Amino acid sequence: MKSIKNTAKIAGALYLLVIIFGVFAEKYVRASLIDVENNEKTIANILEHEFLFRLGFLSDLGMQFAYFLLAMFLYRILKNINDWVAKTMLLSVCIAVAIMCINMLNHYAPLLLLSSTIKSTANTNNLIIFYVQMHNHGYHIAQLFFGFCLLPLGYLILKYKGFPKIIGYLLMIGCIGYLLDFTLYFLSPVVNKNLSEYITAPADLGEISLCIYLLVIGIKLKSTES
Repeated sequence: MKSIKNTAKIAGALYLLVIIFGVFAEKYVRASLIDVENNEKTIANILEHEFLFRLGFLSDLGMQFAYFLLAMFLYRILKNINDWVAKTMLLSVCIAVAIMCINMLNHYAPLLLLSSTIKSTANTNNLIIFYVQMHNHGYHIAQLFFGFCLLPLGYLILKYKGFPKIIGYLLMIGCIGYLLDFTLYFLSPVVNKNLSEYITAPADLGEISLCIYLLVIGIKLKSTES
């Protein structure tokens, strides 16, 4: 019992790192430096705030590493409920993390181009914007698996007597929201831009709630099916 509670608190700490690293990289660094409607401003921002752009790169990689470890700790907690479902959750996270790590090359490419001897050419500037856009697209491709993993995770949380069921429901609804957001992003970017914040809200609320619960309360009961 004590081992499970300690595992839960470690998982909560890893979840907190995922949130902190992710928010810093996406909501602060890229939100302040990347202007999708002004390419020249984007390039100027990256040049002027190169160190911040590099911090965003490292923060994203830190988020992926923490998420990978988090999935393993959650698997250890939840595998006795349904091992197959727990493995599905773990595999989904591993695939998403792999995509995200490879996609980080698109984030780093502008730095290599800006440090080259031809950084002032129009062609180089176009390549920089191309890689910035490719990183954004790759981010959303990974979201397919990050979103899907919330379905088995939510199911396992529902079946585990130590967790509030509302967290499980929020995660499962969040899965639907993420998959819808992924679909709209590629089919109708304009609609997605207006709705993304709302349709991904249940996932955000569910994951933040799970993080807090793991950190503060941990696991109340032994892992038994409901």
